[in-house]
Amino acid sequence: MEQPHLVLPRLLPIQQERPPQETIPQTRLERDRIKAVVQSYVAELKPVPPMPVDDLRMHADTVVAGAGLQEKYRDYVAVLLNNEAWRDTLAGIPYERRLLMLPKCLRVEAKCPAPFDEFGLLCKHCGLCSIQDLQDEAERLGYAVLVAEGSALVTAIIQTGKIDAIVGVSCLSVLEKAFPFMEAAAVPGIAIPLLQDDCIDTNVDTDWVWDVLHLTRDDRTYRMDLDGIRREVDEWFTPAGLDALLGSAPTETERIGRAWLTRAGKRWRPFLTVCVYRALRQDPDAEFPQALRKIAVAVECFHKASLIHDDIEDRDEQRYGVDALHTEHGVPVALNVGDYLLGEGYRLLATCGAPPATSAAMLRAAAEGHRTLTLGQGAELSWSRAPSPLTSLQVLDIFRKKTAPAFQVALQVGSYFAEGGDGLEAIFDRYSEALGIAYQIRDDIDDLAADGAGDDGSVRPSLPLAIAFERSNAKEPLRNALRKAWTGPVSTADQQEILGIIRELSADKRCQRLLDAYKEEAIRSLADVDNPSLKGLLRRIVGKIFNEIEIKGWCSERQTGDAADRAARAQAAG
Repeated sequence: MEQPHLVLPRLLPIQQERPPQETIPQTRLERDRIKAVVQSYVAELKPVPPMPVDDLRMHADTVVAGAGLQEKYRDYVAVLLNNEAWRDTLAGIPYERRLLMLPKCLRVEAKCPAPFDEFGLLCKHCGLCSIQDLQDEAERLGYAVLVAEGSALVTAIIQTGKIDAIVGVSCLSVLEKAFPFMEAAAVPGIAIPLLQDDCIDTNVDTDWVWDVLHLTRDDRTYRMDLDGIRREVDEWFTPAGLDALLGSAPTETERIGRAWLTRAGKRWRPFLTVCVYRALRQDPDAEFPQALRKIAVAVECFHKASLIHDDIEDRDEQRYGVDALHTEHGVPVALNVGDYLLGEGYRLLATCGAPPATSAAMLRAAAEGHRTLTLGQGAELSWSRAPSPLTSLQVLDIFRKKTAPAFQVALQVGSYFAEGGDGLEAIFDRYSEALGIAYQIRDDIDDLAADGAGDDGSVRPSLPLAIAFERSNAKEPLRNALRKAWTGPVSTADQQEILGIIRELSADKRCQRLLDAYKEEAIRSLADVDNPSLKGLLRRIVGKIFNEIEIKGWCSERQTGDAADRAARAQAAG
């Protein structure tokens, strides 16, 4: 295989395992779920900050009871409620009037070379912890930054009159002590609790901090209903939606192709196209034009065609939990339908009604992405003729070529159609590469129970297998078992043995760290994006793809009442 050329994310050193705060949810999925519940609650009740601590606790009790949360999360919910109440206010405050406060316990205490002065830690930028990255980004935006903590210091800073808002990272106990001073001064504040509370070598959800740091009203999408956009995009892929957009399907090939487009799937790629268009057009409430719908369908045509061909090449008999297209209709028909969808995608881009130069740019982006994807699939097919262990870099390179191009095409065509794609190609390239690799790593982690084997016992490039093999150098029995997994076929019993070896060698944990690092790399790639709406939207999409949560409303009875009230007002208005 050719030498991989990859954007390799920087991995922070593994810190000592610390006991978690029992009052903080320890999985990102659960934290995001609770945040979504709180956002829905605040959106409907609209409490006005600053809220006295008794009111805050009353709201927290209501959320905990209504959402069926554990009582121990009440203080955590109270922090989230206060954050959400201040969110819009903070968004309107310039970065240069904000203060970021970080706790010194985020450092790796045994190795940290930074001294202290009367204002706190003087970071030496050694790269051992997350303080450097957060401080550098905040200062680049214009924040004042202190690596210190304590209510007395918060009070002194507030009294200077030079700071209009505070973003603070700390444990719940310190946040609780600082809260009365901020409430009394009516200073907008958003707090991100640490994941541990033992005051040494702690960790924080850096994605959360990053999101709050960049919060600004210049981003006209920060309150955009991403779930609503996804639902609208999904409607375009119903049989009725496709018929309305594309007309009738008179031939068997067209009918099979249309049916395949309606099959299950996340449809992240057309969603990306639509979101980029909306962010660049700076009008979050405008109706999506018919041409954009055709472009989004074209993007999904390319993706669905690649799945048909992949399933044939990989001998996968199922897709979406049912028969794959070639299993249902036979290989010749499936190949032809895949080719039809490719042609349909190019036709839609060429005839959507965009100006000639825009159509040419979209067609070029799609063709280049198609070419790169086939090179990635070709590398995997070449390997499969004589399978042998791959290095983790070789596996990541296959991921880059197979998965990243579809994301890049989706971004590029959306930006070209919005006529705002100039200068974004290199940024989209980095973002798509990191996003695509992270997406594939996540699939590998999800599929660990099968150890990368297909239903027929066949094998394919797997990051957990590659990392485990690299770590098995001095353990020949494990190495022999892993070599067998690479060359296949493997039985169910073999798969279970390999899964145990992967865990024994902590390859699964390494994959998780790489997943987090590539997600962070995707966010870092947006640093040079000048458009705050595009930057904010693409940053939130990373969280949406990897932590998909949808809260449709705090209270269904309240929603029903609101809907009836809106209908009555509309009728009264004539």
